Parts: sequence; C-alpha cells; structure tokens
Amino acid sequence: MSEQLRDAMREARRASGMVWARLAREAGFGEAYLRNVENGNRSVTAAVAAAYDRVLGTGGTFAAALHEAGSTIGRDVPWDRPESLAVLAELLNGSNVDRRGFLTAGAALSVSTNSWCKALEPVRTTRTPTKFPSGPALLAHVESRLAHLRHLDDELGSGQVCQLARGELTLIVRLIKSGRYDASTVGHLYSTASEAARQVAWNAFDQGHPGVAQRFFDASLRASAEARDPISGAYALSFAAVQCYSTPGQAGRALSLLETAQEQVQWKATPRMHAMLAARTARAQSKTGAKRECAHQLQVARAALDKGTHDDDPKTLYWVDYGEIEMIAGSAALQLGDPAEAVRRFEAAATASYPGDDEYPRTHAIYLARAAEAHLAMHDLDAAVAKARNAARCLGSVDSARSASELKGLRNQLAAHTAHAAVREFLQVG
Repeated sequence: MSEQLRDAMREARRASGMVWARLAREAGFGEAYLRNVENGNRSVTAAVAAAYDRVLGTGGTFAAALHEAGSTIGRDVPWDRPESLAVLAELLNGSNVDRRGFLTAGAALSVSTNSWCKALEPVRTTRTPTKFPSGPALLAHVESRLAHLRHLDDELGSGQVCQLARGELTLIVRLIKSGRYDASTVGHLYSTASEAARQVAWNAFDQGHPGVAQRFFDASLRASAEARDPISGAYALSFAAVQCYSTPGQAGRALSLLETAQEQVQWKATPRMHAMLAARTARAQSKTGAKRECAHQLQVARAALDKGTHDDDPKTLYWVDYGEIEMIAGSAALQLGDPAEAVRRFEAAATASYPGDDEYPRTHAIYLARAAEAHLAMHDLDAAVAKARNAARCLGSVDSARSASELKGLRNQLAAHTAHAAVREFLQVG
C-alpha cells in the first residue's frame, strides 16, 4: 500500500503544477522531508497524508487510503489462492463506502495490473477455460444469471444491479470455499468470480465510486490469475481503462492497462476480443490527442470484426459489433475536435443497425449526448436538440450517474443558445 500511496501523492503533486517550495510551505513540512517521503526514505505518516489532502485539494483521499492500510483491501497482499480468496471475502463483508478518489485508485490499478501479469507468467501457455465442466445444475446457472445481470445493466443502469452482482459474487466465493468441487471446477468458478467482480467494479464506476471500483477490479484480476484465465482479466482491464480515460489526466494510464491486456491475450483472444481492445485503445488515444494512432486502432478494430464471429467468443462480448465501433469512433472524433467526422461516424453506427434505444439505453444516452454536442459544434441546433431529446428518453428509466452527468454537460452547453425556441423548450421540459 505504501508504494501505491506514494505514487498517487506524487502524481497529485505533479498534476497540480505546484513547485516543491510552495508545497512544503503550505503543508508545514521541510522540502527535503517531503521529497524523502515520496522517494520512500521516510514513512507516509497520517500528518503528511492529511497535509497533501489539504494543500492539493484531494478531499481526504490520501488520509483515507493510509487508514485502509490495516486491512487486506489496502495492503500489498500476496497473489496466491488463500490470500486472494481472503481479499474477495473481505470485500464482500466490507463497506460500500468509497474512501479514495481516483488518484489513489488509479495508482492501485497499475500495481494490481503488474501483479496480475506476474501471477500469469508461469501459465502463459495454458489453455484458457471457456465453459463450466459438467456438474451440478447450480454451477451452470451461475453464468446464466451473470449474463442476465449484464443485460439488466445495459437497460436499467447500475444502481440496483451493483447489489445483485455482489450477491452473485458472494455465492461464487461460498462455492469455492465449500470444498465440494474438483480443481477443474474450482478454476471455472474463479473465472466466473472474475466476471462477477468486474460487474461490481463497473457498476461502482458508473455510480461515481472510483475507489470501490478499483478494489473490485483488483479482485477480478486476482480471480482471473487463480483461474489461469487471462481472457477474463484482460476484459476487466478494458473496463478499468474506461474508468481511467474518463478521468482527466489519466488517459496514459488507460493506454498502459490496454497494452498489458493485449499482450496477455495476444495469442489467446478471438478477433472480436481484439476488436474491443483496439477500439478502447483508440478512444484512449483520442484523449491524448494522438489522431493518427487513434485512426490506426479503429482500423484494427474494424479489420478484426471483418474476420467474423467464432464459436469460442466470450459471451461477455455480445455488445461488440460494427455499430459499437462506430459509436466509439464518433466519440473519438469529437474528442479530437472534428465534429463533422463525429456526426458521420454516429450516422454510420445507425446504418449498422446499432440497437441502442432498445437494448443499450444507458450507453446510447451517452453516445446521443455526444452526437448532439457534435451537431452543436456545427451550429445545427435543431439536430442537436433532436439528439438531446432522444438521450433524455433513453435515460427515463436508467439509473446511471455517468450517463446523467453526460446529459447534464450537454444541457450546460445548450444553455448558451436559449434564443432558439427548440433549445429553450428542451431545457424547460426535457
């Protein structure tokens, strides 16, 4: 934990642009002393953590992270089966309180990713499990229930679904601890635990709780390593990367996570998996302003989809299709300052029969808000309002802090155009 915390404190200081002399003066410590704290030559004390929080405006993040160090959730716990199972159990028995902000959560994600790679090193040539072996019907039901929760998340948002996913993970951990199953079945249970933990993490992120999300992403990677299943871990990393590139200043970390995921599944993943990872890499590249690299990754994604589906495609990738790739391309183009290209890509997604309104209203609301923003940038207020209205309809029954925030941002942009009757009506009645 100390290494993670030092990394986060260092990143926060650098991101603030504050010179050492000013930090030391406002924190009330000597400059040399604080340098030694960050370098690991002195301990991170409660007073230092609180001083960083106060001066850098991190809202108690570092003090809370230091406080967490007394539990397995906060410590550098070995990546072996007994300890990883203990982490899962403690997470499920613990609180949902989000005690850390993204700076510490992001640093912890990087440490978890490195540990995951090391844990997989001895088994890189091992075949990845894809299905439950034959056995009690209860085991077969676990995967189908998780699939059902994924679709509920698509249609209803993350609020109550997060608790349901926690319940599934609790059941899986109980089955693992029961001692009733052979090694092969336990391996499959760990793969399923990885997906259940990823679902909890994603739901927590969608509700605006990055610290909770990080801890469950860590749990997902641990379960993936225990299952000797790099595919499930790479899938979790791809969602952790979304959390990173959705946070200002963290796109580089997202690229690192995605690069690691691609390396671990290079010879194991299906083309559909490669398409998903490439598309999310493109989105992260757009956040860094890397236009050429972004375009290349989008082409990689499209070419991978051109290879068609495979019988061993992970069931979790049901949402990866041409429409989704074009929606990501539209988002990337908007990020890169090309609203005309963004509109073309969003329209291409519609041509590809993207079923957003019906099957993915939570995510579609985000894409529609971005399409509206692109039309607004092109001074087409009527088209912007039409997309905004559609986004609002999608969010009518969806519980998603992330989607709601996207629509709120669009409303703020439209507020400058209230002289236009359609804009004024939308802002008044939605």
